[in-house]
Amino acid sequence: MTNTAYGFDYLIVGAGFAGSVLAERLASQLGLRVLIVDKRPHIGGNAYDKYDDAGILIHPYGPHIFHTNSAQVFDYLSQFTKWRPYQHRVLASVDGQLLPIPINLDTVNKLYGLNLTSFQVEEFFASVAEKVEQVRTSEDVVVSKVGRDLYNKFFRGYTRKQWGMDPSELDASVTARVPTRTNRDDRYFADTYQAMPLHGYTRMFENMLDHPNIKVMLNTDYREIVDVIPWTHMIYTGPVDAYFDFKYGKLPYRSLHFEHQTFMQDEFQPVGTVNYPNDYGYTRISEFKHITGQKHDATSVVYEYPRAEGDPYYPVPKPETQEIYKLYEAEAKQLDNVTFVGRLATYRYYNMDQVVAQALTVFGKLRAKHEGLLQEDAALGD
Repeated sequence: MTNTAYGFDYLIVGAGFAGSVLAERLASQLGLRVLIVDKRPHIGGNAYDKYDDAGILIHPYGPHIFHTNSAQVFDYLSQFTKWRPYQHRVLASVDGQLLPIPINLDTVNKLYGLNLTSFQVEEFFASVAEKVEQVRTSEDVVVSKVGRDLYNKFFRGYTRKQWGMDPSELDASVTARVPTRTNRDDRYFADTYQAMPLHGYTRMFENMLDHPNIKVMLNTDYREIVDVIPWTHMIYTGPVDAYFDFKYGKLPYRSLHFEHQTFMQDEFQPVGTVNYPNDYGYTRISEFKHITGQKHDATSVVYEYPRAEGDPYYPVPKPETQEIYKLYEAEAKQLDNVTFVGRLATYRYYNMDQVVAQALTVFGKLRAKHEGLLQEDAALGD
């Protein structure tokens, strides 16, 4: 390892979930010196939150709702935050009504003016579902479950806005994540653990990075310091194509434009998020007070407009993009002193808990490597 008198054991690029979890583990568990750099003026990556001018806690990069089935992930993060139980609910604006999404028993009954039971709605789905020989695309996933009409009303327009492509052009994984329910469960997620950091994500990240062995540099592109400050191993959480100077071409991402507004009223909408699958240029509106539980006379919301250009948010799931990524992945595997972690570095759509789980797994491997080197040094010393 580096002589820590003048350098760092680890240079970590990016202070989001992947980088911050690894910084915390390496510093607290192995006593290593870590420098974490981020080109943005804040820690927390896209999960960063702050109080706006009205004094309302908002998520500048759109709503981040924490949910996980992993006790390991939840217990790990619980070291750095208390939690507020919160179960996210989403309504979709369809045919002049606000209807539960994921599609459930109430969605079907209210949309079609029916009074079906859970058993009958199963039969209803079976009667409208289209037979698909081989499920290849996002369209196939939905029409094979709930038929063409529900697909057109709830999925097709939303997906076209979000991805700039028809669902028939997109990999099945995009809509495979969205369940369909035959009961009245209107929660957006069904995970075991559903909660929000009690004092916000930024406070949680501050607690995570509050260690004497961790130094944080913001407003810094890692390329500015990579040859100036000594380090032994790099953890890179940025876009993998940018690391290799786009030598195989640019990996496509969908981006988002956010418009934040504050209204002098107690509530703007009945739930945390309302989707707009067919009308307007935005895909959804989220109201933060539902999500954070904050009490305030005013309320702040965010409108989300998908974009082709801008900060990278969603890797585009098409076979040809995976082919490009595989070229970068092969290059990444050749590097002994750089580890690629997180959504952008591995070109995969991960939820927050999945990034934490990935970072903890990577830490396990780095720890084994570190302990192996210590044993070698001890053997040589003998």
